[in-house]
Amino acid sequence: MWDKYNFGNFTVRLACDLEEIKAAQRLRYDIFIDEMGANSDLVDHNARLEIDKFDEYCDHLLLIDNNKLEKNMGIVGVYRLLPDHKLPSFANYYSHEEYDLKKLKTSGKKIMELGRSCVHKSYRGGTALTYLWAGLSKYVEYNRIEVLFGVASFHGTDPSKIASSLSLLHYKYLAPSDLMVNAKSPNNQRMDLVDLHKIDRVEATKRIPSLIKAYLRIGGFVGKDAYIDRAFNTIDVCMVLDLERANLTRLSAYKKENYFND
Repeated sequence: MWDKYNFGNFTVRLACDLEEIKAAQRLRYDIFIDEMGANSDLVDHNARLEIDKFDEYCDHLLLIDNNKLEKNMGIVGVYRLLPDHKLPSFANYYSHEEYDLKKLKTSGKKIMELGRSCVHKSYRGGTALTYLWAGLSKYVEYNRIEVLFGVASFHGTDPSKIASSLSLLHYKYLAPSDLMVNAKSPNNQRMDLVDLHKIDRVEATKRIPSLIKAYLRIGGFVGKDAYIDRAFNTIDVCMVLDLERANLTRLSAYKKENYFND
């Protein structure tokens, strides 16, 4: 198993113990609860921890600023990873609550769910997401993952405000039939809200969150329909990335050998 990678003052590695997982949950609380207005039954508001039932099964990928170790253990970015071999037989994926995953689960390929990705607001717009993806790429390579999937979110629950963005995703990035996942009723939301020829593509693209655009750049698709998650105050789309069909030139940029200490 790869150990970690260092880049300047930053380190990317997996959480080693419960305290580091709690620090990841604390960052998630700051972003998902405080910034985005989300909530759920398992959130610990007293301890300021954004917790759910899937955390115990997952690996937690951390981005650590080594110059800020005194504050939340230096953790400024996180990604939650759930490869199929770590999923208990009695459990299901987080995305299963919103999407029918049957085609992915019966594909015969090694699949992994991505979730709870977030970066501290002071580190957005820079290289933080690139560093997390470098670690993610190494993890994928080590575990021989073939398909990545997971929900990614637009803030808010009014689809009319992002109608052009959702429509662009539907017309240009819809998953092929063998990878198709379908949003579940009653919270599913059609994405083809605006005719293709009426979409202002520049403006529609601007409104797509950076994480979704990162998936699209390397060949990601979206499932059929979005899902309105009112508890989390988001409109979710399910991203699917088949690494055989991915843009390997761009993917390789995230796993340069000189980033890693093996």
